[in-house]
Amino acid sequence: MLVQRAGRVVAIELDRDLIQHLRDRYASAGHAQIIEADVLDLNLAATAGQSDYLLAGNVPYYITTPILFHALDAPRPRRAVFLVQREVAERVAASPGSKTYGALSVNVQAVAHAEVVARVPAGAFRPPPSVESAILRVTPREDPVVSSEREDVYRRLVQDAFGLRRKQLRRVVRTIARVNPDTAERILESARVDPEARPETLSPEDFARLLAAIESVSGRGS
Repeated sequence: MLVQRAGRVVAIELDRDLIQHLRDRYASAGHAQIIEADVLDLNLAATAGQSDYLLAGNVPYYITTPILFHALDAPRPRRAVFLVQREVAERVAASPGSKTYGALSVNVQAVAHAEVVARVPAGAFRPPPSVESAILRVTPREDPVVSSEREDVYRRLVQDAFGLRRKQLRRVVRTIARVNPDTAERILESARVDPEARPETLSPEDFARLLAAIESVSGRGS
């Protein structure tokens, strides 16, 4: 369907058994290019040949998260649509304070808007898998809460915080930043974060302010 509708299609496939089949099937479609490669090894914008491109994929479920973050490397696609495991899609799109909200939710939503477009039952596949799937639409934000240069340190902070998700933020900050109680309180006051809150209640913007406050007190960062 993409080949029928799009002006140009670049398809990436790793399975050697499928490559020749795809090349034979679309040999007469001059606007369709089939690349044999691991998507994680490719610069997607360079592969697309332009910075303004759309991305779509049936994602291998066992490497959904690496592919998702790879797709969000700058320059980001204008929009990305993935078929993923339903639980993963719901985690990505979850709201602060919900049961499925976690580090994955925060780190994706810091740079993109995520929404579950539709659920896909196991019966839609042959043979049916043991899990349900969902279509996830990810649209990069015009106002990401963290710059591309700071994404790695932001993600580490979020991962570390959710490693202590049952702790209050005053304890989380003391542990992560390795500071005394008074300094932790100053950091949280500067970030406008409730010391008694827990990580799963913080928005991506809250984590961005928290990172800035920690780095301001410790003298790290840029």
